[in-house]
Amino acid sequence: MSQVLPLKTKRPRAPNSLWRHGARAFFKDQRASQIGDLLTVTISISDSAKINNKTSRSRTNNEDASANALLGYETSLSRVLPETVNAGNLLDIDSTSKNEGEGSINRDETIDLKLAAIVTQKLPNGNFVILGRQEVRVNFEVRQLQIAGVVRPEDIAADNTISYEKIAEARISYGGKGHISDVQQPRYGNQVLDVIFPF
Repeated sequence: MSQVLPLKTKRPRAPNSLWRHGARAFFKDQRASQIGDLLTVTISISDSAKINNKTSRSRTNNEDASANALLGYETSLSRVLPETVNAGNLLDIDSTSKNEGEGSINRDETIDLKLAAIVTQKLPNGNFVILGRQEVRVNFEVRQLQIAGVVRPEDIAADNTISYEKIAEARISYGGKGHISDVQQPRYGNQVLDVIFPF
């Protein structure tokens, strides 16, 4: 799917000049500066995380209730209750609960990629909105890479490259689809059973 770009604006003519207005020159800054210009985004992510959580909770309750005196009606209460019921020991409840939980996460990810992006919008403050897509097909497997975000012109290096950590509102997506990706996913029947039988 191609990116929709704005219409080309007319540039003023300079009949007495050897150089076309806006043309690239040996001594001109070659970094992206206008809508439609390209720049290279370098992505080098080495991320690791380790989390250990442990929870232990216990609770004990003991409730006793008796009716030895009840506004003078304790005698009437004894006549209503069976003879085997002792009004002095009507209620005795004990409860104990104990919960323990433990979780661990150990993650290590490394991504090294380069992707060409295009300037799709120039904000009023001079920053650029960029968007880049890349799709590689190998046999029956398709790898897709997409990046979008906002960059400052001064963060673009002299070789017209920018590192991913200097991109604001960065959206980096790397995935694939095909036979290998399908095999890695659980079957639909297993997914349904996981929902129906959560325990």
